[in-house]
Amino acid sequence: MENGHIDDVDQAILHALQEDARNFSSADIAERTGTSDSTVRKRIQRLEADGVIKGYSADVDYQGSGYPLRMLLYCTASIAERGDLVADILAIDGVISVQELVTGEENLLVTAVGESDSDITPVAQELLDMGLTVADEVLVRSHETTPFSEFAPE
Repeated sequence: MENGHIDDVDQAILHALQEDARNFSSADIAERTGTSDSTVRKRIQRLEADGVIKGYSADVDYQGSGYPLRMLLYCTASIAERGDLVADILAIDGVISVQELVTGEENLLVTAVGESDSDITPVAQELLDMGLTVADEVLVRSHETTPFSEFAPE
């Protein structure tokens, strides 16, 4: 893979995996892409080795599993430190994701889940204890995802 370029077959593989990585076999994906089963397996291995596919995870319905609160915490960290803080933030109980933002004063977006406000408040306090400023907190009603449309086969 040259300079991070992926071709149409790679894109179709990525789209299928985003749709349902658990239930699409390499044979199913091969049929969709017009390639062989072994080609798909080799491509997936290469995409994993190159870090394009970072891993596989379950899409958990936190509300359905007893954690109805999803809170977005917009934080400000020094630009020099923000990247170094990500691992520590992810280690906080209740935090499920951290995104580095490159525009605006708020440069980290932390997502936390919990059963009640008493689960989310300690997350905000730990962020403050790390020297971050929590600029805004937003309660999320729902969160849905879809495969990236540019990867869809034509």
